[in-house]
Amino acid sequence: MSDPGPTPDPGPTPGERRLAHPPSDRYREAEIRAEAARAEPDPSASVARGVALAIAVAVVGAVAIVVLGGLLTLTAGLLVAAAAIGWGVALALRFGAGDRMAPPRRVAVALAIATASVLAGQLGLWQNARIEGGVLPLLDYLGEVFGPLVPLQFAVAALTAWIAAR
Repeated sequence: MSDPGPTPDPGPTPGERRLAHPPSDRYREAEIRAEAARAEPDPSASVARGVALAIAVAVVGAVAIVVLGGLLTLTAGLLVAAAAIGWGVALALRFGAGDRMAPPRRVAVALAIATASVLAGQLGLWQNARIEGGVLPLLDYLGEVFGPLVPLQFAVAALTAWIAAR
């Protein structure tokens, strides 16, 4: 005997009601619209905007280093500040530049801006000490007061910027 194939749907029986679409389709349509909106590139994104936002975050980070290390005399908190700088710079760069900057270039720019921010913060700490009457040269002051925290700050800022910018 030959198999006649699948039997066609007989249709609704008298008195049975069927929906044209399952109720979950209304959620699927919202998901499709959200995916389409995410796939579209941000029209306002540009490399200049990304770099400007990242520099603004870096300036705030450098000021935070001076306030935490110079005015509040916190030392271990400077590592947290360095991590926040690296993460914030990379996030601002990703947000501002969008897809307009290639990932390898974005990582390099984020690393440069984050480490420059930590450097500016260290120079600010030294200047704050000089205002308070310090007489040591830059490297002597940083080595004497903060010791190995200075290179650790650079490493932490660079590492978090590298991770967040990829």
